[in-house]
Amino acid sequence: MSLHRQGRHYLLIGGVQWLLDWAVMVGLSHLGLIVELANIAGRISGAMLGFWLNGKVTFAGADTALGRVQLQRFVLMWLCTTTTSTLAMGQIDDVFGLRWAWLAKPAVELMLGLIGFLLSRHWVYKA
Repeated sequence: MSLHRQGRHYLLIGGVQWLLDWAVMVGLSHLGLIVELANIAGRISGAMLGFWLNGKVTFAGADTALGRVQLQRFVLMWLCTTTTSTLAMGQIDDVFGLRWAWLAKPAVELMLGLIGFLLSRHWVYKA
């Protein structure tokens, strides 16, 4: 499977995931939930969608699988990126305020998305 095709699908699916993640985070924090918990809720909603779509579409191939091992790898990767994202959102909120956290979330998630692509391509979905 070509890097170009995988990259294109990963970006498309990632965009949908990100919109869901961001909307949940902004909506819940707007309703008064602390930004760290709102961020975790957003990331969970995006992750549920992304694991399945990326396994079935983006990284599907003869040398990949979508099963228990891949889910365990995905969860480990997700826990690490969610911790990083949540700490960053909390720090930005503490220093600059909630509106800046809302604005900074896309940049934080873009960086984590690049790391996630590499880990997914070379580790998470490998059979």
